[in-house]
Amino acid sequence: MEQAYDFIVVGGGSAGCAVAGRLADAKCGEVALLEAGGHDHRPLVTTPVGIALVIPRAGEFNYAYNSLPQPTMAGRAGYQPRGRGLGGSSSINGMVYIRGRASDYDHWESMGAEGWGWKDVLPYFKRSECNERVAGRDDDPLHGGTGPLHVTDPRSPCAMARHFLQAASSAGHAYNHDFNGPVQEGVGYFQVTQRNGERWNAARAYLHQGRTGDGQLNGGRANLHVQVNTQVLRVLFEGVRAVGVVVLKDGREQVLRARKEVILSAGSLISPQLLMVSGVGPAEHLREKGIEVLVDAPQVGKNLQEHVDVILHKRLFRTEMFGVSVRGAFRYLWELVKYRGRREGVFTRSFTEAGGFLKTDPTLAEPDVQLHFVMSAGDNHGRKFRYGHGYSCHVCVLHPHSRGEVRLASADMRDAPVIELNMLADDRDMEVMLKGVHQVQAILEQPALARFGGKALHFAGLKFDGSDDKQIKQVIRERADGVYHPVGTCRMGSDVASVVDPQLRVRGVQGLRVVDASVMPRVVAGNTNAPCMMIGEKAADLIIADCRAPVVAGDTSQPALA
Repeated sequence: MEQAYDFIVVGGGSAGCAVAGRLADAKCGEVALLEAGGHDHRPLVTTPVGIALVIPRAGEFNYAYNSLPQPTMAGRAGYQPRGRGLGGSSSINGMVYIRGRASDYDHWESMGAEGWGWKDVLPYFKRSECNERVAGRDDDPLHGGTGPLHVTDPRSPCAMARHFLQAASSAGHAYNHDFNGPVQEGVGYFQVTQRNGERWNAARAYLHQGRTGDGQLNGGRANLHVQVNTQVLRVLFEGVRAVGVVVLKDGREQVLRARKEVILSAGSLISPQLLMVSGVGPAEHLREKGIEVLVDAPQVGKNLQEHVDVILHKRLFRTEMFGVSVRGAFRYLWELVKYRGRREGVFTRSFTEAGGFLKTDPTLAEPDVQLHFVMSAGDNHGRKFRYGHGYSCHVCVLHPHSRGEVRLASADMRDAPVIELNMLADDRDMEVMLKGVHQVQAILEQPALARFGGKALHFAGLKFDGSDDKQIKQVIRERADGVYHPVGTCRMGSDVASVVDPQLRVRGVQGLRVVDASVMPRVVAGNTNAPCMMIGEKAADLIIADCRAPVVAGDTSQPALA
């Protein structure tokens, strides 16, 4: 017998948990949340430092996708870790809480995302947030104090982060107490999604509030059915209406029916893949893979954007920073005892405690690069650890002009998608990156950091006076990668070419929405986790409004077909 629900949410990541939890709370019907991975009650997830073991490789919590080799990156494949399991990438990210800035969302609206301007989305950021600075209050103009997502200042910050901020100040960059405040520019500490020294991911926020056990994944809500280890293979249609999904569970295919809507929240790489294997996508590409075309939607999978990022490293032997050494191993044993007893110390750290938003040109209205100062000299974007310790500083281009795409490898969802990142294809991105590298080098040369010495990697021996810019650009091409913020592959807009409309309904069909980072018209200026939860919050209200709207007798309108 086929199971049926009112709403089926595909993907238990940041947006999926938010929309499923809010729909269940609104009592609009029975809600099924389907997640291909398992639950998130694991020390590697709840312990902040666990990302050091999860990010570098594929496993229980990480799909660990690789792009095609990229000519614009010296023929290297880009790396795209994606969260697997409840919480999605909020279970394996750096926990940095950044919204972007008001102009990002006003720009979305100018691109056709009507109703997604800053004044429209700010209430959803506030509703989701329980910021420890205003905990228990709702009178702050920018922050929420009663929401489900706990946001805190770093619990046990590393001293080297303070030295970085001193160095940045000496280089002329102002301190910013709140990157989510009125002004983004400056350097400072990042706030993180933690509570009492533990990671507070989207599943804890919107599903189970940290209760352990498979039977408590729904947080006690009888109308919320959380199914883990359930992979969705395709969306089922009757005509052009989505009526359910085919899933793989316990080794066999099953059909789950949706009485009202199917909601794809599988992320910027998997949501377009699901649309395409279900017959919604570029017609020629679908036919190449033997898929019957339901809707020719050329923009599905296009418009892929990623924050291109390069790292400047310094190796030095100080065990308060993460690394591999005998002395460090003994310290970590003590730190583990401290963490288990008081939830303090190194194990509460997010690696990225401090950073900043800088202008590479003083005439710019707002910053165009973001810095992440990391308490490790881990190479290859954290995938490779050398013996020893150190620190590193990431330089990230906030609004890249380069665009990539996601395609199908086959008609089978069990095969990874084909990812074409195309980063640094636009020369403007390289020029911003080059200027950002110069700015970071100027910070690293300030006495507050330089007095510790250390050995530079990759950029060692190069002059930063302009004479070696050609060589610096080559190093950037050889070392740059994404910072794991893919967006845009199911672009939202008012134009008929957009994949979803501003209500997040997939064009050309009915009963199907996309709710995740893939709908962003343009990547925001900062980390993407908080915006994903905002999208889930706002989507829930859009769906609830439709659910409660009176049905007019004889009304056969199909707004999603526009």
